[in-house]
Amino acid sequence: MAVPKRRTSKQRTRTRRAHWKATSPTLSECPQCHQPRLAHRACRNCGYYNGRLVIPEAQAAKK
Repeated sequence: MAVPKRRTSKQRTRTRRAHWKATSPTLSECPQCHQPRLAHRACRNCGYYNGRLVIPEAQAAKK
């Protein structure tokens, strides 16, 4: 089995790990109310998903 010949320096380790970044979630526009929403999820503003009302409480709270 391979064994490292030299110790990996802090700079080399940190340079390698520097590319692991958190990414912001991708938002899409709701076709009903045109508010930003997460993809493949019901809209929190109007309660619609795929052209159907799936969260009736969202409509009741809006009125």
